[in-house]
Amino acid sequence: MDSSILVVNAGSSSIKFMLFEHAEGHLARRMRGQVEGIGTRLRLVAFEAADEPVVEHSGKEEAGAGSDAAIQLLAGWMREYLSGAFPGAVGHRVVHGGSRFDQPVLIDDDVLAELEDLVPLAPLHQPLNLAPIKAMRQSRPQTPQVACFDSAFHRGHDEITQRFALPDWLWQDGVRRYGFHGLSYEYIARALRDLAPEIADGRVVVAHLGSGASLCALKGGASVESSMGFTALDGLPMGTRPGRLDPGVLLYLINQKGMDGHELERLLYHECGLKGLSGISNDVRDLLASDDPGASLALEYFCHRTAAEIGAMAVGLGGLDGLVFTAGIGENVPEIRKGICDRLGVFGIELDEDANARHARVISREGPCPPVMVIATDEERMIAEHTLRVVGSV
Repeated sequence: MDSSILVVNAGSSSIKFMLFEHAEGHLARRMRGQVEGIGTRLRLVAFEAADEPVVEHSGKEEAGAGSDAAIQLLAGWMREYLSGAFPGAVGHRVVHGGSRFDQPVLIDDDVLAELEDLVPLAPLHQPLNLAPIKAMRQSRPQTPQVACFDSAFHRGHDEITQRFALPDWLWQDGVRRYGFHGLSYEYIARALRDLAPEIADGRVVVAHLGSGASLCALKGGASVESSMGFTALDGLPMGTRPGRLDPGVLLYLINQKGMDGHELERLLYHECGLKGLSGISNDVRDLLASDDPGASLALEYFCHRTAAEIGAMAVGLGGLDGLVFTAGIGENVPEIRKGICDRLGVFGIELDEDANARHARVISREGPCPPVMVIATDEERMIAEHTLRVVGSV
């Protein structure tokens, strides 16, 4: 068996991947890349560990090729890259593990069927996560595949945190707060032990801010609350999702505007959030570059709601010992970090604007205030480590 692990993170238009080598108990990233152009024309690009380009290869498939063709392109090229071999195991990011899966799991027919049953809880993500799993099971049935769940890190929450104020039969039916982005939060919780041991066991809020955005409250390195709930629609406003929403709005859209379930799903997953507020784009970079009032409104709303949710989590934790920004927006957009931190003075947060502009690891002022940090997340490494642990050794 080859001593490498392939990590797959499948989206709507691309499949991102990383290849890790396993030797003497250590995992080293060997290569990263993506197959893009799903639904149009496939193109594979890959870079070795030092970000040197390895390949840029267009598929022979006609325009409109789907996930199966993308996986075939990736698998064929991977065999060439590994001189006829194939990775010893494949780890997949799967958004929703439901109430059963609180740990990574080796995928078999029964597991795959249960994950299919969870598609209604994550209709934007789950089918895309499962597509490469199914394609690879057909083409490489002997290769072990492991599902690593974005919801698993949050499964230890107290019942009072998981519950909605709904009848008990819905709780028994699995309607509860699950939380997501858990692979990212798990990595940050571990990284804090090396980068900031003075707060690693304390009360920390982590802001995973990207096109999908959420918060996690950590206490002693464990998740005790997440801003996302039953689905990935809840909590913070996102690129195209609204975040926290009065359910009466949905009743209004159904009863007064005649919208059905499919129309609501389209609205909530694709037309709200920064895109809906601005009327321009779901991309923060576009909004920062625009002088349109809608762009300013969307950015102000995002910062306001995020700060409010951080405040709520700090209250739930009984205080705030540290704040961490991560993911695409959190790691790279100082204007958003400033807009959020400026609203958190009541918790003693004081931003060092020069450090923030430089993307320093610590962007808060020196002194007694809670440290504010920027830490790059590494979900792929967590998936590789979980996969190695499940399959034993490769």
